Amino acid sequence: MATASVSSSREKELWRRLSEVNDPELDEPITEMGFVERAEMTGDGSVEVDFRLPTYWCSPNFAFLMLDGVRRALDELSWSPAYRVKLHDHMFAEEVNRGIEAGKTFGEIFAGLAGDQDIGALRETFSKKAFKRRQEAVLLGLRKQGLTDREILGMDLGAYDAAGLGSGDVSQKARYRAALVERFPASGQGDSAFVTWEGRQIAPADLDAYLGELRAVRINMEFNGALCRGLKHARYKELDVIDGEPTLVDFIMDRVPERRAPAP
Repeated sequence: MATASVSSSREKELWRRLSEVNDPELDEPITEMGFVERAEMTGDGSVEVDFRLPTYWCSPNFAFLMLDGVRRALDELSWSPAYRVKLHDHMFAEEVNRGIEAGKTFGEIFAGLAGDQDIGALRETFSKKAFKRRQEAVLLGLRKQGLTDREILGMDLGAYDAAGLGSGDVSQKARYRAALVERFPASGQGDSAFVTWEGRQIAPADLDAYLGELRAVRINMEFNGALCRGLKHARYKELDVIDGEPTLVDFIMDRVPERRAPAP
């Protein structure tokens, strides 16, 4: 009985860790996107993960960022298991899987596949988009709570932590805070909760225009998310549309909601 309980606890931890890995372009969990085909523990406690992307030709750089995220997630498991990650149905699947089996790092595997693409710069580009998308959700959520723009933009992190949000925005509150601290590691409780990616203060009179910029980022990311889901669904006929997620039809009919909160 105890063994079954330990196994169940470890499986939950496995999926929780994997759910913390985001598609870098969409800032949505790879588990919610349906990219993790299978994640299971074997009888000896090791872990096997099957991973599949929406198309055969998905950028190797994107694949690298996600697979590297999976590797890091598995390295953080509390019982430090041996693991196998297998990429399926991708143009570089053979090279990736052979490299993993040989014990190479993802950086070594993709060094020849990514060309001269600066992976660090790519990570920063996607982090910037995620920062803006999460920030917009929280700014709009605080407005919905009746706070004035001056009150919102005057918040330090201490006030931000104490602020209440509606149920649909709670998860984004923590996600934005994480993105803010990652961007500005020295941030303390007395520092501003809302600054631009470059670290500039936002004036209340400029907030509407600034939100327009953030909305453009979100719409682009949501369109890409809808496209990925549509491609994967068409390819494998197996991915259900997540409740609340816009589809390609929504974009075509111009009926994308003002905001939505991705899964934590």
